[in-house]
Formats: sequence, C-alpha cells, structure tokens
Amino acid sequence: MWSLETLGRVRLGRHFFMREFLYSEIGNIHRISNIPQNPDMAIETGRVLCETLLDPLVETFGVVSVRSGYRSPELNRFGNENGLNCARNDYNWARHIWDFVDHKGRKGACSSVVIPWFADQYAQGRDWRDLACWMRDHLCFHDIWFFPKLCAFNLGWRDDPAGRVFSYIAPKGELKDIADAPARYADFPAFRGLAFPAPPDRFACPDHPMERP
Repeated sequence: MWSLETLGRVRLGRHFFMREFLYSEIGNIHRISNIPQNPDMAIETGRVLCETLLDPLVETFGVVSVRSGYRSPELNRFGNENGLNCARNDYNWARHIWDFVDHKGRKGACSSVVIPWFADQYAQGRDWRDLACWMRDHLCFHDIWFFPKLCAFNLGWRDDPAGRVFSYIAPKGELKDIADAPARYADFPAFRGLAFPAPPDRFACPDHPMERP
C-alpha cells in the first residue's frame, strides 16, 4: 500500500519527484483526488518519461516547469466533460493517465511543460519550430503538441514511439521535415551540457538515488 506522502517522495529522475506531477488545479478547485489507481505502473512509466525526456531538457536548458502531469481517470473525465482542456479518457490512456495502457496495449506517459529559456525567446518572436526541430533531433519521444501560451508543449513517451510533432501555433498541424533544421537551433546550448555541482567523493554514487517500490 502506498500512502500519498510516500508516493510523492518517489524519485522519477535525476531532477524530478512524483509529487510535482500529482498537482492538479482541477483537482484542487473541484476537490477531486488525483491519485493513481496503479501506483507501481504510474511510477514505471513516469520514470521513463523523466529519464528519457525531461532530465535531458533540464540538463540542456535549465529549469523545466511542469504545467500538468499525471491525471487520474476520474479527474481527467471531469475535465473533459466540463470543458477544462482535457481530452477523452480513451485518448489519454498512456498519455496523462500514466497507469493505463492505450488501445494497442502500449505503456506511456506525458507531461505538459514549459522551458523558460525558450519561452522568453518565443515571446520576442522566435519560431516554435526551432525548439521542435531540436527535440526531434535529440530526443526519443512518441509525440509533442505545442500550444500558443508560453510555447508550452505536451511531451509524451510511449512503447514503440512514433516521433511525431504537432502544433496549435501557426503553421498549425504536423511538423514535416525541414531541410535547414540544424541551423534553426545552432545557437542552442550543448545537449546535456549544463554542469551541476558534484557531490564530495565520499558521497559519490554511480547514479542518482532512487526510491524503488
């Protein structure tokens, strides 16, 4: 049995804990719990999302702000039925609903995030496709959906990832191949190039500490 406090302390990646993905404005305002029905599966899929996709973003661009992470089926259904920007549950299996497989039996997880480093440039007119091209060339994702506010995006991992990029920002639709893609992000920081303080040798460990189920 998981207590909510214990679940929130679970380490999902070098830079993320479960707690930040459980916060929900819909849940807080409407008093709907946002607790996984299958915590072990939510941890498993959330960990892959963080280690594969979100940790590399932090280690390249610095702070990554989580806007929305895990959603329980009950909370997501309420959001969809009340026009609160939540897709149907059957669409969100293995997306925001981390602890259920999709209709093909694949596991997955998704989070809505903002990269402040890029959001500031986007506010000054930089093209969202610069970041999209960088992610397509550096990350193994299932899909990405870009949104106009803050250039936020849904970043998803899935078994058998498709690697597709879509946008609600003009030009809208699916991003196709761009011939000059590398030139678009030539001024980006080096991939995973940020240096974080190393622990003293006597406390060094081969990998970050993780609370395992």
